[in-house]
Amino acid sequence: MTDTLSLLGDEAEYLLDYTCTGIDKSMLHLPGDDYVERVIGVSDRGPGTMRAMQEIFDHGRLGGTGYVSMLPVDQGIEHSGGASFAPNPIYFDPANIVELAIEGGCNCVASTLGVLGSVSRKYAHRIPFMVKLNHNETLTLPAMYEQTLFAQVEQCFDLGALAVGATIYFGSDDSRRQIQEISEAFYRAHQLGMATVLWAYLRNPEFKKDGKDYHVSADLTGQANHIASTIQADIVKQKQAENNGGYTAVGFGNTHDRVYSHLTTDHPVDLVRYQVANCYMGRAGLINSGGGSTGSGDLEQAVRTAVINKRAGGMGLISGRKAFQKPMKEGVELLNAIQDAYLDERVTVA
Repeated sequence: MTDTLSLLGDEAEYLLDYTCTGIDKSMLHLPGDDYVERVIGVSDRGPGTMRAMQEIFDHGRLGGTGYVSMLPVDQGIEHSGGASFAPNPIYFDPANIVELAIEGGCNCVASTLGVLGSVSRKYAHRIPFMVKLNHNETLTLPAMYEQTLFAQVEQCFDLGALAVGATIYFGSDDSRRQIQEISEAFYRAHQLGMATVLWAYLRNPEFKKDGKDYHVSADLTGQANHIASTIQADIVKQKQAENNGGYTAVGFGNTHDRVYSHLTTDHPVDLVRYQVANCYMGRAGLINSGGGSTGSGDLEQAVRTAVINKRAGGMGLISGRKAFQKPMKEGVELLNAIQDAYLDERVTVA
């Protein structure tokens, strides 16, 4: 087991001794071994989707806990193959992507239709597949940021995937089309008995104000999570909140003073607790993204993100570049360290 506390360093007490008071943990639908029956089972999801969710929860080193550790590798499209795989060229081969997820003890591997389709007969029965339906490709000049469908839900079902994933750029000029497309795709996925995961990201240049980036504010990301839950994402992937007050700083939309005076503080666990609250108090699970690879500090940063997510009431972490842009052995160790934070009984819900 990874020594989670030592990796937190000077922040250990600050992160582990904090108690949320604005939104008490008793209000949340927390992860657990009975999550599918307790939470999914009272919804309108069919038995196929319940089975798919249970298979994902039961797989890997976190199997049976209600927490998830996922490996996402769609960066070959989102960031280009060269930008993604030049640090470790073995991952140009899709088989190595899946092998990393298996060796790393992940609950699920998420990637493109092409990646997972190319090796589905070898691996679909060995680890749950999630196919990412849409992408922002990077071969357009001038650059544009628009999520476009690359796959149909039926194709994902046919290759043996248990889940589909998608991104919506909330706040962008194109967001209304994306909402409509992905809402229809998620409806079809649930009809086929699959689970749904939404990358609920923000994208609007106006969300950067006075040198501060509110793409990671608790209030704006929280609303993105709320919309994601509304179109029936079973799990919501969100960047971990780093600040707050996006609505008031940018000067748009609707909010309430109590969001900032009573429900949240500037403590990182409180900021993510507000993200969880907007996922219907945990009826849709919140997984935070691991972010890009910065080098030597990746392990500590990944564990810190996992601890904050768990203490806030989240469901897990989805970390890609920090794992696959390293030698496979180091990538496995990083994924295991993330999982150990969720297995560590000293890390409790705040």
